[in-house]
Amino acid sequence: MMAQPQLEKKLLPRGRAPLTAKAVLALCVASFAVGLLLSGRVSLLPSASAPGKVKTTSASGCDDSLAKLDGESHDPKGILNEVSRTHHAIRSLDKAVSTLEMELAVERARSGGGGTGGAASTKAPQKASVVIGINTAFSSKKRRDSLRETWVPTGEKLRRLEKEKGIVIRFVIGRSGAAGGGPADRAIDAEEAENKDFMRLDHVEGYLELSSKTRIYFATAVATWDADFYVKVDDDVHVNLGMLSTRLAKYRARPRVYVGCMKSGPVLSQRGMKYHEPEYWKFGDVGNKYFRHATGQIYAVSKDLAAYISVNQPILHRYANEDVSLGAWLIGLEVEHVDDRSMCCATPPDCEWKKRAGNVCAASFDWSCSGVCRSVDRMKLIHNACGEGQEALWGAAT
Repeated sequence: MMAQPQLEKKLLPRGRAPLTAKAVLALCVASFAVGLLLSGRVSLLPSASAPGKVKTTSASGCDDSLAKLDGESHDPKGILNEVSRTHHAIRSLDKAVSTLEMELAVERARSGGGGTGGAASTKAPQKASVVIGINTAFSSKKRRDSLRETWVPTGEKLRRLEKEKGIVIRFVIGRSGAAGGGPADRAIDAEEAENKDFMRLDHVEGYLELSSKTRIYFATAVATWDADFYVKVDDDVHVNLGMLSTRLAKYRARPRVYVGCMKSGPVLSQRGMKYHEPEYWKFGDVGNKYFRHATGQIYAVSKDLAAYISVNQPILHRYANEDVSLGAWLIGLEVEHVDDRSMCCATPPDCEWKKRAGNVCAASFDWSCSGVCRSVDRMKLIHNACGEGQEALWGAAT
């Protein structure tokens, strides 16, 4: 406030004509607007040390505006209301900008800007409701067959599910890395020719590469299908497709949704332990826990989040654990985390009791095994005890 006389000298130097009434009024309005925007940091109340230097005399029109402002300065409640409205407007503007950025990411991903490792696609993505990518490995053929015998439709039923319900299911796998394609690649090629239910990624398979595989899966899926949700599930988890589709349909109208069973496990710093985190120091002191994120057995993200991952995959940091990596990519965004416990039921008797009570689970697995224990042997038993039935699938909301 003490610098105001100097400002007046600059505005009205000796020998120069005074500002017009309109110019002064515009300056007053602009100053008032700037004051509101900065009200969170600078008080609008006049300084007690210089009460006589707050109000200046100028052309007609400005006096009224300054008088009104001076009158409001004696009403703290009015000032707080103005500050609250201004902050609310700024937050609304921030969310609008964030939404526009996400929509731009979606369009970039669809136009081939997602960077899946190949050339930009000129083919428009196929419309779908839910895309389900089943993460699998070269050595997991028996697991894949156990799913095809239970909850994953095959042949014409798989095509009908896509056409009539918009539910797309693919086993997701990359390459072996062998020059010219090794025996493992040829085995997958033969399996794909028979079943036509694979999504092949431009990615070299490896346990320590799961975070990279997840990024590439979302990029490839977004470029291929225009879906409301994209799901990742492991190949040793039992899923009721109808219930999963119904659960996700509840969140379709909400922007930027991340659905799964949210957890916050310990950050394991000791080398040699399963799920060891080499970058444990980034999460604070030893003994700290991770931020909330969905368990890796199954989770879903909405279209704009999948597109965000697709567009920004080159700069998304990869931690040792894939589920932590995904949580890290989304933790700093305007994202709604939905903790849906129906996606992490235990195997019988838990999911069986819930089914009898009318609460069919979306997914079931054993926490102790990070999937269904002995899944090849037990998947059919679990499906018979906890499966929703074909009627539920074809009658489900999508």
